[in-house]
Amino acid sequence: MMSLYTRLVASAIFPLHERLKGHSTLSALRSMEQSQWLPRTDLKAFQLARLRAFLERIGRDVPYYRDLFRDSGFSPADVNALTDLQRLPITGKPDIRENLERMKADNAGPLERFSTGGSSGEPLVFYRGKERVSHDVAAKWRATRWWNVDIGDREIVIWGSPIELGSQDRVRLIRDKLLRTELLSAFEMSEDNLERFIRRIQAFKPRMLFGYPSSLALMARYAAGKGFKMDELGIKVVFVTSESLYPHQRETIESVYGAPVANGYGGRDGGFIAHQCPAGSMHITAEDIVVEIVDSDGNVLPTGQNGEIVITHMAMGDFPFVRYRTGDVGSLSDESCSCGRGLPLLKEIEGRTTDFIMATDGTVIHGLALIYILRELPQVGEFKIVQDALDRITVQLVVTGPLTGEMEAEITAQFRKRLGSTVSVIYDYVEKIPAEASGKFRYVVSHVAH
Repeated sequence: MMSLYTRLVASAIFPLHERLKGHSTLSALRSMEQSQWLPRTDLKAFQLARLRAFLERIGRDVPYYRDLFRDSGFSPADVNALTDLQRLPITGKPDIRENLERMKADNAGPLERFSTGGSSGEPLVFYRGKERVSHDVAAKWRATRWWNVDIGDREIVIWGSPIELGSQDRVRLIRDKLLRTELLSAFEMSEDNLERFIRRIQAFKPRMLFGYPSSLALMARYAAGKGFKMDELGIKVVFVTSESLYPHQRETIESVYGAPVANGYGGRDGGFIAHQCPAGSMHITAEDIVVEIVDSDGNVLPTGQNGEIVITHMAMGDFPFVRYRTGDVGSLSDESCSCGRGLPLLKEIEGRTTDFIMATDGTVIHGLALIYILRELPQVGEFKIVQDALDRITVQLVVTGPLTGEMEAEITAQFRKRLGSTVSVIYDYVEKIPAEASGKFRYVVSHVAH
């Protein structure tokens, strides 16, 4: 049951906060909370009308697309199906870098400069307008309510973005106090800080946790190992996002915190693309985002087949992302969810293209095939697998006990069984494996193009 204070925050304090920032978050939320229940066919018609209006807007106001539409003979008025998007080229990060200023609308409102973390290469610089921010916040807010929690409920956030962590000024602290949310740094996962974080969660008794799955799983393992009781604090849900969520992480988090994990998929560039509902489905934010799955040549794949996720974000008229390559791998589903929402579903999200390893015969293998080999060893505390070349793997290890030569030989044999008999496996024993610059952690990184 929602507390009186939570109701006050959700109905008055946070909407006022958003209005003062010039955001249309509340109206976007109200619209989304209605449209999510539309039948699939009605929602698709709504999405198509929104897409056509978006394309008309950027064809008129954005120099890059004005020229592209004119030169290619593309007319938004002729868009009669979502598949008509395929008449436009796919947008990669190089396209945005080369046309940064021409991607801005002539009549754009205030724009904020942002960049991705660059975990798979050079960071991407882009701009976000107030409409994009409003709709992203609304999408997250809607998904939060699916789990019977709301803005104003006690929340602890485990995050590592330099932008968020660098903005802890007086106003931000006051706002967080009013919203009853606390930020703990995913950059600072030392043993001393882990105990401090755990004790803070116990004292604060949040109704929800939010953060990277790697950080929340690390804290959970630490709490379990030290005997901290975390499953009687009243935590209702653990929201995770921004990294691949592995099955063993979900299992650890749910077991220790005594609450279900709700996966979210999105990014600083692509926005909040999909969220998991209590029935287990990953619902796409279809009111704002069109998702396509393409092969390595950019051809759209049939529903159910895995490929790269490409998105068109229709709340980005000031700085458009049209058929934008996310670098992530997944597939769509044509099934309906038992929750009754008409929102389309992502069947799988398998991570970034760099989360896959290529065998010497050209077979692409998900990193989980190697992760499970190392997870079975009690002596292995932390690890990271890096494919330096087609025939060379480096395994960084933080161990709690010595690995014998026989153990290394067995790991090598298991890796070669999956990747090829000529693969060399190099072991690098370290005291700590650092997170990415953003605070995220990646178990598998491949530098081999595939």
